[in-house]
Amino acid sequence: LIAIGDRWHSLASILTAKAGKDMYCENPCSTNIADSVALAETMRRYGRVYQAGTQRRNVSNFVFAVELARTGKLGKLHTVHANTLAPATKLDWLPAEPEPSKDVCDWDMWLGPCPWRPYNSKYISGGWRNHFDFHGGGILEWGSHTVDLCQWANDADKTVPVEYEPTPGGCVARYANGVKLVMRETGWLGLGTCSVRFEGDEGWVETGDRGEIKVHPESLRGGRKLKLQAGTHPAGHIREFLDCVKSRALTAANGDVACQSHIASHAAYIAWQLGRKLSYDPVKNEFIHDEEANRMRARAKREPWRI
Repeated sequence: LIAIGDRWHSLASILTAKAGKDMYCENPCSTNIADSVALAETMRRYGRVYQAGTQRRNVSNFVFAVELARTGKLGKLHTVHANTLAPATKLDWLPAEPEPSKDVCDWDMWLGPCPWRPYNSKYISGGWRNHFDFHGGGILEWGSHTVDLCQWANDADKTVPVEYEPTPGGCVARYANGVKLVMRETGWLGLGTCSVRFEGDEGWVETGDRGEIKVHPESLRGGRKLKLQAGTHPAGHIREFLDCVKSRALTAANGDVACQSHIASHAAYIAWQLGRKLSYDPVKNEFIHDEEANRMRARAKREPWRI
């Protein structure tokens, strides 16, 4: 179980696979596009069972909402909405404090692959969030869950949107099949955190972490009664992981699936940072005719660092 800070997730997963272990890794699984690709390639190369912590893929209300979208019950799908957070991260550093002894906190190891910065005790007590080196931004924070569900609803687990246009609080993306992906923080129906909404030309569905579902028309429910389950409930997702460890089957949130949903979130954040519309090639995994955006597919790392 990989449940350390985001900056370590992709590297820890790669090292785990090379050590011959299967793994369940909390989200986000990476902090940039290059690490997302490396993660997926490593899982394929070493044949390890990998489950990203996108547990909503095994929570009943989200599964039902995706089912409505994928089976055509909403009509032709045209827009999917992902509940994300404010995108910005902080580029400044907290004031330097004296480093504790390595028995208290090995600061060099805590940083891992991140560029060196002065120690501050707030980082190690949870204050690392929203600092650029350690965090992928608000789009990734929840988008690793909600963009992932939108990818699934659009039958797009093997690809990502091809266009990204930033908005003040998020991003609007478009898939090659014409479906629009809206990443936004506000304007939801109040069904809980990490909400998603899928819209077709014959109806829509919205759901969130409270387990409740809103649909239009009401006939979409089809008399089906779902067990009310919090979106944070991990039992089904962990059960699937353990079953796949035994069977060697692919998990619902395997390395390739996680790679694509994370790339979509990272690309949206890059468009937001640059403040302009970007086009992306999902096959080459690069932005089209934009060198500045392509340089942002990876992040600076300390190499070699000790492990």
